[in-house]
Amino acid sequence: MVAIMLIMAIILSIGVVTNLPKEKTTSEIFTTDMSISDIAPKLGVTGKGLARELALPLDTPKKKPLNKLGISQEQLEHAAEHILSHRSTSLKYYVFGTIVLFALMFLTRFGRPDNANISERKLWYPRIPYVTCLLAAVLVCGFVLGKSPNPMEGTVKVFKSMVGLYPSIVSKLIALSFFVVLAIIGNKLICGWVCPFGALQELFYSIPVLRKIKQWKIPFWLTNTIRSGLFCVVMLFLFGIVGSNKGFVIYHYLNPFNLFDLHFDHWLILLTVVVFLTLAFFIYRPFCHLICPFGLISWIAEKFSLYRVIIDEEKCTQCGACINACPSHAAKGTIESKAFPADCFSCARCLNVCPVDAIHYRSIWAKKATT
Repeated sequence: MVAIMLIMAIILSIGVVTNLPKEKTTSEIFTTDMSISDIAPKLGVTGKGLARELALPLDTPKKKPLNKLGISQEQLEHAAEHILSHRSTSLKYYVFGTIVLFALMFLTRFGRPDNANISERKLWYPRIPYVTCLLAAVLVCGFVLGKSPNPMEGTVKVFKSMVGLYPSIVSKLIALSFFVVLAIIGNKLICGWVCPFGALQELFYSIPVLRKIKQWKIPFWLTNTIRSGLFCVVMLFLFGIVGSNKGFVIYHYLNPFNLFDLHFDHWLILLTVVVFLTLAFFIYRPFCHLICPFGLISWIAEKFSLYRVIIDEEKCTQCGACINACPSHAAKGTIESKAFPADCFSCARCLNVCPVDAIHYRSIWAKKATT
């Protein structure tokens, strides 16, 4: 009940903040006779944000006509199209919340019958509900409702607001909080069950090919070092600490969510999609582990998850069945009681393999009750 109330409260907040300038339609007509100050408010960004999209310095005169700044009509239309492609729809937040709630109920209740006998464990947590949610995430939260909002964008926009590229940091913080709350309610459920590109990678990985290669897992220390290092580099460039181009966002060129709008305004974006979907055939969620900034944030948030995979140490025989079933190093880290184990995406692969029934998906309060 607490989880449901938290999700609904955040969704209602999102519903309010998404009724802002983003509602402007693509029928808005902008010409280069207009200035940045004339156009930016209609696009829901600051003057600095529009200047950034037009590849102009952030301190460019905002009241000077764009044609006097050397901007062509084609450049202006391209920039406006890109900004408008980031408009969010509040409906998508409701879909996100609905799928997360279903996932939570499946993992804690429906996936395993009450008083189920251990001899029937192979029938627990059938894959069909999980795959159905993944398909819904890709088709509905991705191609039907478009790329925005999404967890990666929700993270990046907060930092862009800090350098003045968006007019309100509060609305961006609320949007990011929505995703973080979902990650805390159920261990990374937003990433594991709902994120469109995460779901697409999961589906690719689930295709029964290259099984021998899939047995090898990239060391978590390596993937997390790359992901964390990239995040630091992005921040250095974004805030102008490195380079002279403050407001430059490296993630824009590594954003695979553009796939869901079929909008590739730079060849690096298309390359990112192709490379990481190809890698996803034999490496588990490579973009999530190597690039995604929200993946990094939700990995930290996992420490505070209310529902998660829990190992009964008194029952565990260290047989390694859950470690072998886990597509990453998450189960291994949990078994070894690491403070920050590898990302767990709540995929349920480990929940029906333990021969002594020592692994469960339940609340942290249930864990405390058994110790």
